[in-house]
Amino acid sequence: MANSARYALALVLLGAAQLSLGFYLPGVAPTDYKAGDQLRAKVEALTSVRTQLPYEYYVLPFCRDGIDMSNQEALNLGEVLRGSRIYNTPYTMTMGMNQNCKILCHKEYTQEEVQEFSLMIEEEYRSHFLVDNLPVAMSVFHETEEGSTVKAYETGYPLGHVVDENGKSPEGDGEQVAKTGKQQIVLFNHLRFTILMHEDAKKGPRRVVGFEVEPFSVKHTYMNKIDFSECVGVQAGANGQCNLNTCSARHQVGLHERPLLLDVNKKGKTEVIWTYDVTFQQSNIKWSTRWDTYLQSADDAQVHWFSILNSFMIVLFLSGLIAMIMIRTLRRDFQRYDESLEEGQEETGWKLVHGDVFRPPPMAGWLSVMIGSGVQLAVSAVFLMLFACFGFLSPANRGALMQAMLFIFVFMGMVGGYTAARFFRLFKGNRWKENSLFTALVYPGFVFAIFFSINLVIWGQKSSGAVPFGTLLALLCMWLLISTPLVIGGAYFGFRKQPLDLPVRTNQIPRLVPEQPWFNNGILTILVGGILPFGAVFVEVYYVLSSVWLHQFYYLFGFLFLVLVILFLTCAEVTIVMCYFQLCSENYHWWWRAFLTSGCCSLYVFVYSIYYAYTKLQMARAVAGVVYVGYMAVVSLSFFLITGALGFLACFLFVRQIYSAIKID
Repeated sequence: MANSARYALALVLLGAAQLSLGFYLPGVAPTDYKAGDQLRAKVEALTSVRTQLPYEYYVLPFCRDGIDMSNQEALNLGEVLRGSRIYNTPYTMTMGMNQNCKILCHKEYTQEEVQEFSLMIEEEYRSHFLVDNLPVAMSVFHETEEGSTVKAYETGYPLGHVVDENGKSPEGDGEQVAKTGKQQIVLFNHLRFTILMHEDAKKGPRRVVGFEVEPFSVKHTYMNKIDFSECVGVQAGANGQCNLNTCSARHQVGLHERPLLLDVNKKGKTEVIWTYDVTFQQSNIKWSTRWDTYLQSADDAQVHWFSILNSFMIVLFLSGLIAMIMIRTLRRDFQRYDESLEEGQEETGWKLVHGDVFRPPPMAGWLSVMIGSGVQLAVSAVFLMLFACFGFLSPANRGALMQAMLFIFVFMGMVGGYTAARFFRLFKGNRWKENSLFTALVYPGFVFAIFFSINLVIWGQKSSGAVPFGTLLALLCMWLLISTPLVIGGAYFGFRKQPLDLPVRTNQIPRLVPEQPWFNNGILTILVGGILPFGAVFVEVYYVLSSVWLHQFYYLFGFLFLVLVILFLTCAEVTIVMCYFQLCSENYHWWWRAFLTSGCCSLYVFVYSIYYAYTKLQMARAVAGVVYVGYMAVVSLSFFLITGALGFLACFLFVRQIYSAIKID
């Protein structure tokens, strides 16, 4: 029997691991290219982990010759909410043709424009190009424990970097160097693109399977006067024209060229010549697996795997231990209860409060609203994880995850309204219309108020992360015209059904609760109850925070779904144990405490997020802190409602089950 259990557990873990490794539907059809076909690079927003404020690429005076700024690529709702703005660029590539030192444009920047570049470089902004829907990335190589080298990607490339007066990158950030007055700003004005292509020997057409970049800083010089208007898109030195001393069509930029330094105190114009190389390389990577390199974890992948497995085993062990204790204890309680009935003894412990255990709690309407909102969020999270595990929300579909999250939550409004109405009627409430409106408006209204406030702050920074008015109007319509009617409809059907059956009657006169021991204090038990659920998920919380705030790809949704199941089970078990101890102390006020016990783990999530920001994020602006705290408050509130509702439901089923097993005259 034990071997069979171990074998079944191994199969479950193996299946979850395979699911997490990326059964993935790309979401777009491949594009076939022939030799000589034109590829045009597009560009997303500029992003920085130090400010968390995206900006449009052309907020800086980059080359834009021949670019129609009004011709912006259509975006889905998720892309707009995350601040993406996609434009065309003058960078062009010809399939299969290597080109060196191609002149993009010649610019002369004013002091104000140089200062804009310098500020963005100090705040570590990165540029994000796209070719064939693949983001540009810098190659990073990690050495494994076996000694082999694994290739991974860092998406985007920095606009430049800060060096000290000796030309070395400082250990501190740009602000610390700025205080010493010894900083120098290096601008990356030359890009070396490498496009990996896969050519099927049977079919012939080529497909793009990788897009890499290596940035350089080069102080381009030239001997003779050049008409740069005639050199745009031309390789330097081709046909004896547009000659540069630093590179040419036959000679790539070297590693030891003089870098281009920006002097923010220079009063005159600063000359910058933008150039780039294009190299095509044959690759064995197939189009269906071209995202694998982007999705590979960093060098701590093994830590991630073993931490998740360790967390699962610990929680599984505790679940079995708790279940065994509860079954043995309850069996002993029922045995003593039967003996006391035969001998005519008085009832003790949790059996003594059977006449008050289902007495409606104070503020029962608000409790039902929170339960309904929590169930709506929990069901939405389960559906979202299922779609993600089966590959429908691949990173090739930018913004799909956020868009799906919004739509699923909106259409799950009927589930939330139904659940809230069922418990509202159980609590003997009769104004179900008001209750359904509170369910539909309170949580979404709170989230929208925080989102709108953050949006005003971002708008004041002139960031592309500010959501346009039309999108805000669309969100309001989704909330008020779709979600709210669904919540009211669900509440209507839920309130019309017969109330939930209760195994015992409630006395007219409430029983006096005896003085409680110190270890059964409400605040103490609530705080202790939230530790175990948080301990089950905090490793995955770290990776999710890193993917969101460090702009990394996260695609281990199989692991995330497994952790979600572990969280649900842990919340249910911890709440049941705490509720049992409370009832044994003859304290029947368990309704709110059951919700708060499992929901308290959201407090630890919020505290951990603050610790994460302090240790991992170097925020350059106060606005970044406001954005971070605001969004993490929304996440923690959602976490509170989900875990609180699940713990409450488990506790309610447990209490109803144990009291249905006793005999009451």
